[in-house]
Amino acid sequence: MSNEVHTQITAEEIAHSFEEAAPVANVADYAIEDWLTLIVFWLMTGCVFLQFFTRYVLNDSYAWTEEIAINCLIGVVFLGSVMCVRVSRHIQVDVFYHYITASVARVLSIFVDLVRIAFFVYAVWLMWRYVDIVADERMVTVDLPRNIVFYGVLLAFVLMLFRAIQVFISNIRRGYSVLERPEEFQKIED
Repeated sequence: MSNEVHTQITAEEIAHSFEEAAPVANVADYAIEDWLTLIVFWLMTGCVFLQFFTRYVLNDSYAWTEEIAINCLIGVVFLGSVMCVRVSRHIQVDVFYHYITASVARVLSIFVDLVRIAFFVYAVWLMWRYVDIVADERMVTVDLPRNIVFYGVLLAFVLMLFRAIQVFISNIRRGYSVLERPEEFQKIED
């Protein structure tokens, strides 16, 4: 067993750590999918709060809030995935790239980008077929077509494909990707 060394910190030092200036948000860093995700997230939050309030305060819950909240969660997940594709934040294994030559890493990185684009093309095609199959279904508690949700997922996959192509072009122009140089993609707030 190794001996861990813990540096003592006083309450005063902890209190002073909160005095540091908060990072400034730049609205230009956000894209349309960020704003859509934010809107759907707050719609979901409102539904969950309304469900909680009507169930535990009024003792008479609205049945539709759960279904709408679940459908909003689906939207948040897929629109959030678009954000992750745009900023290259999906789960990836980059440790392998530290042990291979730069030229092999470059070829492998381009291959990964092309496989990602091919996956999104296939996902768009599958989702298009699925929407066509379930086009006539209705939601259970609200008399709305269920394909609203599925068209949202289809739109998210189309946006992921678009963003993956943008990332691929940027990686080609830049000469490296996040897999090859992850440190270049870390934002440091000043």
